[in-house]
Amino acid sequence: MTQALLKDKYEYRRRLPHYRKDEGAVFVTFCCGCLDHLSESVRDIVVRNCLHDRGTKAMIHAVVVMPDHVHLLLTPLRDLDGNLYSLIEILQGIKSASAHSLNRALGRSGPVWQEESFDHVLRSEESFEQTVEYIRQNPVRRGLVTRPEDYRWLWVG
Repeated sequence: MTQALLKDKYEYRRRLPHYRKDEGAVFVTFCCGCLDHLSESVRDIVVRNCLHDRGTKAMIHAVVVMPDHVHLLLTPLRDLDGNLYSLIEILQGIKSASAHSLNRALGRSGPVWQEESFDHVLRSEESFEQTVEYIRQNPVRRGLVTRPEDYRWLWVG
């Protein structure tokens, strides 16, 4: 594969390759970088920030904000010129806005999230449904609730 094709197919940020597939759903995980855990009030802030621009830069399908990480299932959208918003641009907006809001609420400053995130391009409808269910069940697996519906920081659209 030529360098130009590799560059189009992959976006590199720091150490992890981030695969790009036009108009495909992407499962993303990002973790706290400097806080031991996200308090309940802070998780409210993070959920709001994850959903703030839904339908603008990305279609948000599911979000869960756990005490130490966030899972998102999203599909990037196109801008007015028809260009697909990059995953980096979408996540930078979410992580930056939530970090500013969180720092303001806690009276602190500095980074909140690890710079790297994990992302996985979904390849089928079955995978999409499995990923939504994985996100829904995350608080149950961690023993935070007995039913996904009881977890306040879960949103499925």
